Amino acid sequence: MQRQGRNNHYGDRVMKLQLNDAELASCVGCGLCLPHCPTYRVTGEEGWSPRGRIAAMRTVAWEGAPVDDTFIGFMETCVQCRGCEPACPSGVPYGRLIESTRQSLAEAKRSTPRLQRLGMRVLGHHRLLLVGSTLLAVAQRLRLVPKRIGLTRLPLRRGAPVKATGADVFVFTGCVMDAWQRNTHRATQRVIESTGATCAVAARGGECCGALHTHAGLTTQAQRLAARTIASMPGDAAILVNSAGCGAAMKDYGHLLGTDDARRFSARVLDVHEWLADRIDSLPTPDPTRLRPSIIVQDPCHLRHVQKAHLPVRVVLNRYADVVELDDEGLCCGAGGAYSALQPELAGEIRDRKLGSIRRAIEASTATVVASANPGCSMHLAAGGATVLHPLDIVNELMP
Repeated sequence: MQRQGRNNHYGDRVMKLQLNDAELASCVGCGLCLPHCPTYRVTGEEGWSPRGRIAAMRTVAWEGAPVDDTFIGFMETCVQCRGCEPACPSGVPYGRLIESTRQSLAEAKRSTPRLQRLGMRVLGHHRLLLVGSTLLAVAQRLRLVPKRIGLTRLPLRRGAPVKATGADVFVFTGCVMDAWQRNTHRATQRVIESTGATCAVAARGGECCGALHTHAGLTTQAQRLAARTIASMPGDAAILVNSAGCGAAMKDYGHLLGTDDARRFSARVLDVHEWLADRIDSLPTPDPTRLRPSIIVQDPCHLRHVQKAHLPVRVVLNRYADVVELDDEGLCCGAGGAYSALQPELAGEIRDRKLGSIRRAIEASTATVVASANPGCSMHLAAGGATVLHPLDIVNELMP
């Protein structure tokens, strides 16, 4: 079957991509990225690989090739997992290249359709997002939401939000995660405070980090949200993030905004497991009479490949549980932020490979629960039938 991305029907047209020539030239075409690319793994087609996408970028940027539906399809079917980057011996900054290309396409109205842009705007208006999420949860129960979108059952009630108890660290709650997984924020706060620290929360305006906007090429919106987020958490306290995608975006604000203030802010951002791993002995002592469960760990791509902070998850979990590894070397699960909704067929095929790895781990151990430190991954895998919890939901349950 001939695979295509979403057909935009814009017609062929020459446009300029906002790419750095040195970064674009850094790929030597060795192909070591191919086994680590989820879309190449499921299609076997060169155009759906990092090497193939870079080649397509070059033909447009350097040879004046038109931006046609085939080119747009190559770019829109990239999950942006960045699993290719650690595998690349030349250090190609593929994430920068694909984000810049998506930005060029979005600014030229060649990608990111109107409905997606509208959804991205809602993320920056938290009260509207909460109301919309409740309505969506009602629609789910009335069976009005197509299953192909891949949403797990959304909460009708969220419970109380995280409240400030002091100013030792900030707990970043974000947009979608606060709307759909607020219980994980409460668990995160309890685990942090079990070390003796107190928690602050962002002031109004710091509810969305702009990660999904950057992925969609909506860079101007992402910059506006990043500036708001920075202003919402002043001072020098560490900013702890329990969503891998948000943490990766916030650590990259220095590049996104290009200011010293942004770089100083990014230096304060930590994945919450990084902070906890450094204080592992401050967590409550495990109950020796309680059976240690086995937990499968799935690494979100933006935690493993971008932040390179996946090992602290294991340190934290291992205090109370036995960690079971997957055999796929961190291959993407196919969630990719909004990717699973925009590219459901490819996302489903990518997820099937991850679910196969999870099944093998279950068969080889006593584990039945998967720990994943990113809301998109956990919801995507749960929609495929896996039992998935955030690592700190698990730790919160196992702490004395």
